[in-house]
Amino acid sequence: MKWDWSAVREFMPHFWDGLLVTLQALVLGSLISFSLGLVWTLLMRTPTRWVRWPVGVVTEFVRNTPLLVQLFFLFYVLPEWGLTFSALTTGVFAIGLHYSTYTMQVYRAGIEAVPAGQWEAATALSLPARRTWAVVILPQALRRIVPPLGNYVISMLKDTPILMSITVLEMLGQARLFSQQHFQFTEPVTVIGVAFIVISYLASLLLRTLERRLVR
Repeated sequence: MKWDWSAVREFMPHFWDGLLVTLQALVLGSLISFSLGLVWTLLMRTPTRWVRWPVGVVTEFVRNTPLLVQLFFLFYVLPEWGLTFSALTTGVFAIGLHYSTYTMQVYRAGIEAVPAGQWEAATALSLPARRTWAVVILPQALRRIVPPLGNYVISMLKDTPILMSITVLEMLGQARLFSQQHFQFTEPVTVIGVAFIVISYLASLLLRTLERRLVR
């Protein structure tokens, strides 16, 4: 088998298009998962059982069903109820929702790791609940949750090819389309594999740098 550099050059414009979509899905999906995960965590800490119970049911259901099933439900079933979104929007939300149930556990562990004395000190100072969370609890929990959250970012990156199943042309989708049109599979798929390795490595370096700065 001979490596065809002309196929690589021809594929590169498609690769850049797919890379942009992949990064969009990763960044937006991460923001949704981080934000929604924190919301789930705070709701689960409320003293009202009628709030905790439905949140627990929803998050357990999402965490224990495959991402692909959730993706198909959002893309193919919701339009029957009059809720129609673009394929990329659906994919971003599905990834964010799915991983929010995991980041929720990261937040929970980080918050519970904050020493009880910090809560007691905030109470002794009569700090409002919002200020206690914003100034005392979350900054300390943040140092503990950055590494596991970073791992989930990389997991989300590796799950972006699943968006191809709902017609989103991310990197692997572009490679598949190019291969089917030109009957050349080795070059585009290899380029995509290398791209995932490079992006994952750069993301891990960025997260390590952030972790070191937070520990200071």
